[in-house]
Amino acid sequence: MRTGGIDSSQIQSMIAQLKAAATRPQATVPAVQTEQPASKVDFSDALKGALDSVAESQNKAQALSQRFQMGDDSVNLSDVMISMQKASINFQATVQVRNKLVQAYSDIMNMQV
Repeated sequence: MRTGGIDSSQIQSMIAQLKAAATRPQATVPAVQTEQPASKVDFSDALKGALDSVAESQNKAQALSQRFQMGDDSVNLSDVMISMQKASINFQATVQVRNKLVQAYSDIMNMQV
């Protein structure tokens, strides 16, 4: 299936690459962890956090784009393009999740009881 000129398998591949990069160990010193019981995650909080993250990546891409257009020498075109692509991928993944949620809701509402 093609979404906005990008094949959905390519989107899944890019998401997998981003997740793999995010799970790589960082060069920073790990913080000392204290043992605390696992807290419950509220779905609405998780969804809001994900949407805020998408909005933040879009705002960052927009800000970098504006800085580049204004002639800021500290901003490279490659940085602008990469941030714009990340924002686009984040948004497309969000749309896919929304579509799955709407489909699941529709399936549940059409069930016979």
